[in-house]
Formats: sequence, C-alpha cells, structure tokens
Amino acid sequence: MTPNVKGALLMVGSMAAFTVNDTLVKVALQELPLFQLVAIRGALATILIYVLARFLGSLHLNFPHHDRWLVALRCLAELSATFFFLTALKSMPLANVTAVLQALPLTVTLGAALFFSEHIGWRRILAIVLGFVGMLLIVRPGPEGFSVFSLYALVAVASVTVRDLITRRMSAEVPSMVVTLATSLSITAAAAIASILEGWVPVSAGAGMLVASAAIFVLMGYLFSVMVMRVGDVGFVAPFRYSSLIWALGLGWLVFDEWPDQITMLGAVLVVAAGLFTLFRERTHQATE
Repeated sequence: MTPNVKGALLMVGSMAAFTVNDTLVKVALQELPLFQLVAIRGALATILIYVLARFLGSLHLNFPHHDRWLVALRCLAELSATFFFLTALKSMPLANVTAVLQALPLTVTLGAALFFSEHIGWRRILAIVLGFVGMLLIVRPGPEGFSVFSLYALVAVASVTVRDLITRRMSAEVPSMVVTLATSLSITAAAAIASILEGWVPVSAGAGMLVASAAIFVLMGYLFSVMVMRVGDVGFVAPFRYSSLIWALGLGWLVFDEWPDQITMLGAVLVVAAGLFTLFRERTHQATE
C-alpha cells in the first residue's frame, strides 16, 4: 500500500467517522443543549483517547520543542474552526455552510503547494474541481442563504486549512495520539466553559447512549484527521474529503428517511468519480515506475 493510498483510506475513514458523529449529535440535540453535548462527548472521548494512548505507549512528549508549539497552535486553530463553524451554522442554512466548507480540498492543496512546494499536476486539480462541482449539485446553496455569517464560515475554512498545514509541518517524532488528545482536551475545555452560560439539563439514558457513541466516532475522526495529513501527497488525498457527502446521503436516507433527487445523485456520482479518478491515476503512476 502506497502512502497516497493509505492517506486516501484514512481520509475516507475520517469523513465517515465525523459524519456518523454528526448524525448521532443531530439526534441527541433534540434533548440536549449544544455545548453541554459537546462537553460530555469531549470528556468521554478524552478518557478513551488517554486510555488508548497509554495502552499503545504513545503518550509521551519526547519530541522536538518546536513541535510542542505546533501542537498548541493546532489546538488554537481547531478551537477557532469550531467556534466560527458553530456560529455560522446557527445563523445560516446547513447547505450554505456545507458549500463554503467544501472549499477545503482546494485551500489545503494550494496551501501545501505554496508553503511546502508539493507538486500538483493538472489532473489532480481537475479531480478536486470535479468533486467541488459534484458537491455544489448536492447542496445547491441558494443566494438567499448567504449573509454576513458567510464570513464566519470562511474563517472556519481558513482555520481548518491552517490546522491541516500545521499538522503537515509536524515532525514524525510527534505521536498522532498526543495531537489527538490535545485536540480533544482543548475542545472539551472550551465547550465546558461555554456550557456554563448555556445551562445544563438532565441527560436521559437514550441521549447518554447517543453521546457515548458519538464520542467513539469523534475519537476516530480526530485520530484519522491527524494521521491523514502526515502521509501521502495533499493533492492526492484532498479529493477524498468529498466522500463525507456520500456518507451524509446514505445516513440521511437510513436515519432521517431523506432520499436524494436526481440532481443530488448526479452530484454524488461526480464526487465518487473524482476520488476513483485520483486513485486510478495513482495506481497507474506506480505501475509505470
């Protein structure tokens, strides 16, 4: 398995984990306030990450001092992305926020080219654009949904881009589990503080099970999102971020009985085609070497 293929699989796994987490959170939000939910989920995820890191023996700080600053900066970028995303999501239609966030493959790929001098061929750029067009067909954002809060979504995109580029910059000596634990701790602490102002409500057994399940999936999402930026070429891996839309379509049908129309399905086909085209190009390139 080449680093690029490994990165693609990690990206698909990350998107699947985050989408399942979002689905569980959406159901649980019918009973729980947002920040209370995020705080409880974060606390459970942090405990699981800590236990797993201790079991794997990867919980140490034996890496260069400058990498510690990068871990701290990554946490700040994650906090910024979370805050601005949630603020935009409260005031904008979900389709519009999703449309803005799907600029990430382009911004991360271009950022890697500018700051890390990674080569991006025209075929990879074509695959990214193809996936972006497919995404637009799926979400079809209307102009009535865009407002000043679109700027919040753009700041979230910038924050995630910085987060991923910082992850790319870290040396191999930094354990992915340490980065994952730091991320979970920072999000949990911020949500706990915000939840004090929002207020807490009793947690039923059903809501508790949903939050606990979400904690497992968000753990996987955090870990895979760290690992994916440390293997393969960003330009190759980036189009597979669009796979989150495919997971969302499937879960929307299974959980919420939302069946996509023909235009949405066309967009899904384009998203899948972008990923398959990129994977095919990688295998062809490896075969000719």
